Amino acid sequence: MPCVPADPTALHPIPGEPRVVLLKPLITSPLIEAGEFSYYDDPDDPTAFESRNVLYHYGPEKLIIGRFCALGTGVKFLMNGANHRMDGPSTFPFPIMGGSWAEHADLITGLPGRGDTVVGHDVWLGHGATVMPGVRIGHGAIVAAGSVVVEDIPDYGIVGGNPARLIRRRYSDADIARLLAVAWWDWPLEHITARVRTIMSGGIDALERATPGGPDEATGR
Repeated sequence: MPCVPADPTALHPIPGEPRVVLLKPLITSPLIEAGEFSYYDDPDDPTAFESRNVLYHYGPEKLIIGRFCALGTGVKFLMNGANHRMDGPSTFPFPIMGGSWAEHADLITGLPGRGDTVVGHDVWLGHGATVMPGVRIGHGAIVAAGSVVVEDIPDYGIVGGNPARLIRRRYSDADIARLLAVAWWDWPLEHITARVRTIMSGGIDALERATPGGPDEATGR
């Protein structure tokens, strides 16, 4: 039977399930990037992801989401536009309210930011997780439901809580290095399709053998 890849351009990849959208064909903002097959699940309106789930996005910082990421219902990204001054007696942003207060716009421009928010490849963000500005989430990481991510997460780290803390790494440092070297998410789509079982349930040895040009190339396993 021929291996036919799934369609990375389908807005709703699961037949009969309008609650699931692929982000790449959905996104229109030049400040948001999403890799192929990263999806968002929401029973209400997943197509409103850009306005309901990416908040205070006044630029120029970007939200970058890798390939093959799973975003549960209610996952939110707070961007740098949410920042307020904290070096004076009040944090209230008077200039945005207009009137003569607008003459003091310099008080709210150039606030310090943490740069782009970056989610690696093959990341699972659980239901209701919140990611704060400028956070970098490593490849293969898992964020528990309801977590508030305030600092960077290492590759293949599992975090949970408010603020989210590292619970454990999914693999040893040596095995993480091997997985990053394999980088299966960068394989050609046809190659991924032929080796879905290995990617989902095989060990690291099997994944290395399945790498394009590897010893399993001829067998198609």
